[in-house]
Amino acid sequence: MLRTSVIVFPGSNCDRDVKVAIERITGFPVTMVWHGDASVPASDLIVLPGGFSYGDYLRCGAMAAHSPIMRDVIAKAKAGTPVLGICNGFQVLCEAGLLPGVLMRNASLKFICRDVHLKVENAKTFFTQCYREGQVIKVPIAHAEGNYFADADTIGRLEDEDRVVFRYSDADGNVSPETCPNGAQRNIAGICSADGRILGMMPHPERLYELALGGTDGRRIFESAVVSLAAAA
Repeated sequence: MLRTSVIVFPGSNCDRDVKVAIERITGFPVTMVWHGDASVPASDLIVLPGGFSYGDYLRCGAMAAHSPIMRDVIAKAKAGTPVLGICNGFQVLCEAGLLPGVLMRNASLKFICRDVHLKVENAKTFFTQCYREGQVIKVPIAHAEGNYFADADTIGRLEDEDRVVFRYSDADGNVSPETCPNGAQRNIAGICSADGRILGMMPHPERLYELALGGTDGRRIFESAVVSLAAAA
């Protein structure tokens, strides 16, 4: 049994997408939790979906990070409940202090919506056990603020602790400024917490989880969660 809660903010537009993806991949129902609620039900996984929470006012994810439900999300995350933040969810995780750094405007100052290649840098996290280290996958992006930034000490710590999970690359796994769609430092597309149980990523795995959508590379994020929970049981 996988108990998943998807947090719904005003402006979320990928909440149903990730709900359907998880239900079809795992076979277990998903609970939708409103941002104004005080608590998240007992969950094996919490997902912060993509979208434009609170209309991206002030700064992407800034208002959502202080919504009533996030107090309990933060508490549960710190107690060990795995949390996945996708796109806007990644921004919320950073604004809430659960992951370091910030997501800024794309270097092009334009919204980008297309498939990108990612190199899997860490295949040992709660969400990546079903991938191979060094594997190149294809996952869609759809964002205007995906430019990951952190100070030099933070970037160094993320690298030293193997917390950079995904980098933008080409189809052969080559990482360079030319393969980064948004200007993110060191081509960072996703990072995790020190224990690997909190993952923030800009690309949308829920948009490429079955052949009818054009590919299956995204489904292993959710399959990894199932495998990780089974191993811990």
